[in-house]
Amino acid sequence: MGRAAMLQLLLLLMAAGGAAAGGPEVHSLRGSWQLGNGNGSLSLQGEVPGCVHTALHGRGLIQDPYNRFNDVMYRWISLDNWTYSRTFKTPFDVRKWQKVNLVFEGVDTVAHILLNNVTLGRTNNMFNRYSFDITSMIKEVNFIQVRFMSAISYAAEQSRCHKAYSVPPACPPPVQKGECHANFIRKEQCSFSWDWGPSFPTQGIWKDVRIEAYNLYHLIYFSLTPFFVRRAQQWSLEIESIFNVVGSKPIAGLATVNIPKLQTQQTYSVKLQPGEGSIVLLVNISKNSTVEAWWPNGHGKQIGYNVTTTFIMEGGYQIEKISKAYFRTVELVQEPIPGSPGLSFYFKINGQPIFMKGSNWIPADSFQDRVTYDTLWLLLKSAADANMNALRIWGGGIYEQDDFYDICDELGIMIWQDFMFACALYPTDPDYLESVRAEVSHQVRRLKSHPSVVLWSGNNENEAAIASNWFSIPHADREVYIKDYVMLYVKNIREIVLAEDKSRPFVVSSPTNGLESIKEGWLSENPYDTHYGDTHFYDYSSDCWNWAMYPRTRFASEYGFQSWPSFSTLKKVSSAEDWSYTSNFSLHRQHHENGNDQMLQQIAYHFKLPQTTDPIKKFKDMIYLTQVMQAQCVKTETEFYRSSRSEIIRGEGHTMGALYWQLNDIWQAPSWSSLEYGGKWKLLHYFAQNFFAPLLPVAYEDNGVLYIYGVSDFHTDHKLTLKVIVNSWSSLEPVCTLVKDGVTVKAQSSFSIYKESINALLERCRNCTRKSCVVSFYLVGEDGLQSPMNHHFLSSLKDAVGLEKTQLSATVSQQDDVYLFDLQTTAIAPFVTLDVGSIKGRFSDNGFLMMEKKKVVIFYPWEPTSVEELEKSFTLTSLMDVT
Repeated sequence: MGRAAMLQLLLLLMAAGGAAAGGPEVHSLRGSWQLGNGNGSLSLQGEVPGCVHTALHGRGLIQDPYNRFNDVMYRWISLDNWTYSRTFKTPFDVRKWQKVNLVFEGVDTVAHILLNNVTLGRTNNMFNRYSFDITSMIKEVNFIQVRFMSAISYAAEQSRCHKAYSVPPACPPPVQKGECHANFIRKEQCSFSWDWGPSFPTQGIWKDVRIEAYNLYHLIYFSLTPFFVRRAQQWSLEIESIFNVVGSKPIAGLATVNIPKLQTQQTYSVKLQPGEGSIVLLVNISKNSTVEAWWPNGHGKQIGYNVTTTFIMEGGYQIEKISKAYFRTVELVQEPIPGSPGLSFYFKINGQPIFMKGSNWIPADSFQDRVTYDTLWLLLKSAADANMNALRIWGGGIYEQDDFYDICDELGIMIWQDFMFACALYPTDPDYLESVRAEVSHQVRRLKSHPSVVLWSGNNENEAAIASNWFSIPHADREVYIKDYVMLYVKNIREIVLAEDKSRPFVVSSPTNGLESIKEGWLSENPYDTHYGDTHFYDYSSDCWNWAMYPRTRFASEYGFQSWPSFSTLKKVSSAEDWSYTSNFSLHRQHHENGNDQMLQQIAYHFKLPQTTDPIKKFKDMIYLTQVMQAQCVKTETEFYRSSRSEIIRGEGHTMGALYWQLNDIWQAPSWSSLEYGGKWKLLHYFAQNFFAPLLPVAYEDNGVLYIYGVSDFHTDHKLTLKVIVNSWSSLEPVCTLVKDGVTVKAQSSFSIYKESINALLERCRNCTRKSCVVSFYLVGEDGLQSPMNHHFLSSLKDAVGLEKTQLSATVSQQDDVYLFDLQTTAIAPFVTLDVGSIKGRFSDNGFLMMEKKKVVIFYPWEPTSVEELEKSFTLTSLMDVT
């Protein structure tokens, strides 16, 4: 269509009242609803969005569900059938509108919905958006009811109805104190329990519910997807709008896209067909503009551009959509590697290989209405502050709220997005598949505009579950489950994702062998093969300080060790009688089989266990040791992965990702997390700041030889100086120092920069033995560039000779809006830990080896506090205080 014709059409549309006609009426029903249980014995007010548990707690009818043993005590809540209801006045004249819909963004989970005692429909998928046509039944005053059925009862019923063959697992292990048949309901899988979380199968309206009234047409989904056209060396933007057209005739109009900062404006003539359909506009960005790309944290800026998209349709109203466009490309590179069998597995962002550094995300609470923007900001900012650039949203939780992805866009945190299937086999009957298709389509449309989302992944560990036969399926029956697996993840989920979003890669599972899994019919014989794809790895019995136990994988997407959260975090949900490592409470909170014993075993390899007779001190010492152990274990493993970036050894290597399990906690309990429930940093998170630093020296020993590697995420080479310092445990003065100048640390690589036998090193540093000395090292450049200080222990600390109890002290002072802790020591102090109880905030450093008389640590408060409050709550611990 020519410019003149477009102008003519625009004038006609405006003459027809197109630009002046009113837009849709949207009225939210969030707020106070009436809530009652199955037999009518309980009636109370509850908030929407919300759930039954938080409503009962808010009205003082139950205690905090997280307190002590309440997860089991309150099981009755999930077994009952609850009803949400309310009366509302229609806030507009119904006669003015051709179509009125009642839209639920999220119903948790199985419900029968009625308006004015007429059934609108039923819901059975927590992850779906439900829209009901209420045009003919809405009145001036209306009564709405959402009648829930217990998710536990529904899942059991669905399992019973699936008579042809069983779909394992039936129930979680007894240690999890959970509910059965989670795989038969499209609900947050871990709400039936997990090995780090409680069982709270909630009921409620967990997202917004609203009335939408409109004429002619209505915009349902809107997304922006960037592409870089190599041939033209030009960026383009694909804008997809999904509309619902009310009448039986097509509607013509104009769409204008304006991106002022990129000197780009384009107008298109468009036609909407009756029913639901999409319009795709391809916008070529002006070549006169320089497009600044969106980069992951640590690799560049997170630039976004304001885009205004305006639709003016005949007889209708004007829709103006203001959004942000981010320009970035993502590729998952799987190609042959010289000198190695198999294929690479790494991500390129904007053409640059990026080593993924980060963790795995689980739901931040069992009750999603308690998760605020501030909750998410605190956790995600903590990830970025620890030099992370990626998080994997694990497939047993939820597709996160919009705020989560907005924050990740802003902070440069890449998201590996699982679909919500985890550690189980799933049914594939037609109703189930239809529900899943709607879920996948909705979530991809909702999330694909976010530059932070760099990968879709079909499930968590389900390829491995079949390949390794977790559920003891007889060989003769295996084909049934393989067929179901391919049906669900390949023929349904994958096909929808590829149709909806061509801008980012998709893998079927994690761990997977990627292209090799596809070659083997979508199910690899060994999905943990280090020559392909990604791996998950856990080993709690071998010594975690021994790097040789770790797989030299292409990509480590899950690995980790447990620890206990701080005493101040546990204190909020426990009583004095619970404060011991072997109390009923401590056993109750541990949902991982033998988890408490595994932590003890790992600690005992390198540290002395507490012998004190004071029970509370003993408990606090145990908590401290679990955190030291976890931090040191994950540090060792992560540094091994980072140092394996550029090498191929016996066909293995080129590791390009380290995402430890797990970032955050769902409640106050022992887990693999580095952030406690509430956001407090464990020692592991402080260690992550260093082991994920963009420049890092890493040491390891092999056959009595000490190697130090220079690891860099920078995009340019750096000429640096390596400093190696040897201290005896008994003195703050170094025994000897080695300075190696002119060390080139190459861009985005990891190579050996120092090599010496331990014997030669000890001989050079007189009076040193393995047990009496420790090696420290760091990299420094002329321009102020400096790596974190790193350490290599020559023996276990339980065998260290010369360590003595130190006089550790601190003074606290305020400077602007931060607080300074001036530390002093009389001797070397390993794993010095500062704690200010439940005062919210974080330190600049923690759990460190204090090898100088003085050190200043900054405290960044997350809420108002004072020197007096900090002094009152402050405790200072080092390894020598554990008795």
